[in-house]
Amino acid sequence: MHLLRAAVMEVVVEEAVSQGADRADGAPGGAQPLHCTAACCHGGAKMAVLAYSLGKREINQHFTIKNAKLISLLVVLVLLVFHTASRYYGGGDSCEWLLSRGRYLGENVWQPYGCMMHKYKSIEAKTCLAEKRVAFVGDSRIRQLFYSFIKIIDPERREDGNKHEDISFEEESSSVNVDFMWHPEANNSMKERLISWMHEASAKPDVVILGAATWSIKLHSGSSEALQQYKVNLTAIAVHLERLADHGEVYWVLQDPVNEEVLSENRKMITNQQLELYNEAAVDVLNSSKRNGKSRVKLLAASRQAALETITMSDDGLHLPESTRNVGAMILMNSMCNKLLRPIDGSCCQTLPPPNIFQKLSACFFLGSGLIFLVLHVLGNNRHRRPVPPDVESLEEKKPATAAVPLGPKAAFQALCRMGIIMGYFYLCDRADVFMKEQKFYTHSTFFIPLIYIFVLGVFYNENSKETKLLNREQTDEWKGWMQLVILIYHISGASAFIPVYMHVRVLVAAYLFQTGYGHFSFFWLKGDFGLYRVCQVLFRLNFLVLVLCVVMDRPYQFYYFVPLVTFWFVIIYATLAMWPQILQKKANSSGMWHLGVLVKLLGLLLFICFFAFSQVFFENIFSVWPISKLFELNGSIHEWWFRWKLDRFAVIHGMLFAFIYLVLQKRQVLSEGKGEALFSAKISNLLLLLSVVSFITYSIWASSCKTKTECNEMHPYISVVQILAFILIRNIPGYARSIYSSFFAWFGKISLELFICQYHIWLAADTKGILVLIPGNPSLNIMVSTFIFVCVAHEVSLITNYLAQVVIPKDSMALLKRLGAVGLFSLVVLLLTRESQATPGA
Repeated sequence: MHLLRAAVMEVVVEEAVSQGADRADGAPGGAQPLHCTAACCHGGAKMAVLAYSLGKREINQHFTIKNAKLISLLVVLVLLVFHTASRYYGGGDSCEWLLSRGRYLGENVWQPYGCMMHKYKSIEAKTCLAEKRVAFVGDSRIRQLFYSFIKIIDPERREDGNKHEDISFEEESSSVNVDFMWHPEANNSMKERLISWMHEASAKPDVVILGAATWSIKLHSGSSEALQQYKVNLTAIAVHLERLADHGEVYWVLQDPVNEEVLSENRKMITNQQLELYNEAAVDVLNSSKRNGKSRVKLLAASRQAALETITMSDDGLHLPESTRNVGAMILMNSMCNKLLRPIDGSCCQTLPPPNIFQKLSACFFLGSGLIFLVLHVLGNNRHRRPVPPDVESLEEKKPATAAVPLGPKAAFQALCRMGIIMGYFYLCDRADVFMKEQKFYTHSTFFIPLIYIFVLGVFYNENSKETKLLNREQTDEWKGWMQLVILIYHISGASAFIPVYMHVRVLVAAYLFQTGYGHFSFFWLKGDFGLYRVCQVLFRLNFLVLVLCVVMDRPYQFYYFVPLVTFWFVIIYATLAMWPQILQKKANSSGMWHLGVLVKLLGLLLFICFFAFSQVFFENIFSVWPISKLFELNGSIHEWWFRWKLDRFAVIHGMLFAFIYLVLQKRQVLSEGKGEALFSAKISNLLLLLSVVSFITYSIWASSCKTKTECNEMHPYISVVQILAFILIRNIPGYARSIYSSFFAWFGKISLELFICQYHIWLAADTKGILVLIPGNPSLNIMVSTFIFVCVAHEVSLITNYLAQVVIPKDSMALLKRLGAVGLFSLVVLLLTRESQATPGA
């Protein structure tokens, strides 16, 4: 939305400035007198500003967030129809896409069309092919493919077999057998081999990969008679291939191109034109051998497409470079194994599991909510609410100061209905076989160019702050906003592969937790509200979306690791400050000893953190106790929770300590927070700014010199706070810096939590391992469209969460306790049912 605003507003500003300049340049009848020039220019500038303001107001009157959401809904419906129709009428599935086409994302990184290809490791390949027999039949090119395939199983294997003989490979520990049979032509010899397998069940392979043509071209000098004989032979062979395919998998490898310029003299007749004729013949014959309308023999054409871009690197012009052969072998491995091992980052050839009982119940719940809303709407239970004009600056609906949010049943069921539609979109994006997915690939340009672009936009949309205090609400929203946008770009570009970027983003995550400590400490210190209502409001707003996603997307709570992390730390902050004695600012003002009491509490919290961080075994034993283990386990282990907790274990207490020191200094009027005033005296301000800049540079140099993530992560908990404090000082010491903020970043900061969670399934895909593809074949347009929908959804979820928090969490203490009891009982029943189903064999 803001991207569209930015593009339109640039045009408005240019036109307004040019019109103002035209008026300032002079009036008809000659040049302006010299003494009038300044006044005229000043008047032109005023007119330019006025035109800019009027243009912005006019645009925002029509392009509101509500209209943006309606547009995104329409786009989703159109895309849903398009993708469903293309799948139904196109006759293609992800397995056919894997075998037929793709493109290189970068050097040696192959991207199949519309799905993700998993990079198999040795242990995975052995698990998939255990007790199986695989046969490669063909010429020297198939032999090369054979070697690339068995190197996935055994990376130490050498290409030491005889060139024109059969070669066997056996992995004894998992009983994997892979054989290469030398049959360079599609002739009677190859046919007899296939027939022998039909008669000897013990020797029949589970998977057969065949391919041949170059020897037929070479031996017969590319004659048309040889091509016709090839068709006849292949027609006879195809019958047996179809029979083998009834009980296994059969692949025919289409011929890769050659580099005609470097072919030896005895291979000059093997031209790309000849290879195309033989490929066409193979496709015609194998497709005409269809039974029941569909051929069981799979055509491997994607490796040919990969070879088109790399054949120039071939040593002899005929045999492919090793990197290209590896692509073909990995395609075969994905085709065979994805449906068995179901890797999350290998969406090709996977059949999706049916929805479980909880997913079905959630669908019934949202459908029921929608039906109730329709009934209430028809019956007109609530009075019609007149449309409210939007605020032209924020694009939000203006709410009168005295207007209360409607809390009737109709509004509540409408919110649930909207949430159900959104959850349906989540499910379609990442759990249904509707939209495509692609894998990530990091380049510096895919990370830094969008980064520069959003920061230009952020600077463009700057406004005056309502207050100039350190870390005021507008500034913290701005801070959260630009950090969230950086993290989003980091995730979609796959920048975690680049250690310096990874370490800087780790500081941003620590800064979020620092803000958690700072914000909650400030609230409790100033307000002293430790009531149950406040606690439940915070916990609901943090966890509502994640808990719904856990059910709808069938994922554990710890999968969305940041929410468990901030929830845990909120509970710890609350327990620390609420426990006796409760020390508030009002009490501390009466005696300095209370300040010492706060420091003692913070020291106790620090010791608690160090105690838990001392032993991983002790930590995991504590959090492995049922039923709290259900909140912290991921894939049956606490290790991920331990890693996330330990990495930023001091960030929250740093934020709490900073808030305490700042609020004490503010109360004692040590800081100068007036408009335009530097925070400290000139000398101290300049010194602190210099130290902050030096710390930034030093950290960047250190992060660039890190060799491994493990090495860097060991230092991160101790040094991240220095960068956070440096940023705070640079952003707040100059008075002019505190007096402005970026409304662009602040807008995103208000929905930063929803953006972070929603990205898992409707911007990224395959649980963040890949990228959602709504517009195939155009990555740039796809990112624009998916981002637009993603931001609209996140904003709507934020509104729904905030509304339902008021409905679900009553202010009356007794009513709240009753609801908490009901929720607790329901959760216990669900946990017991889940535990029983997991303990029952075969469940």
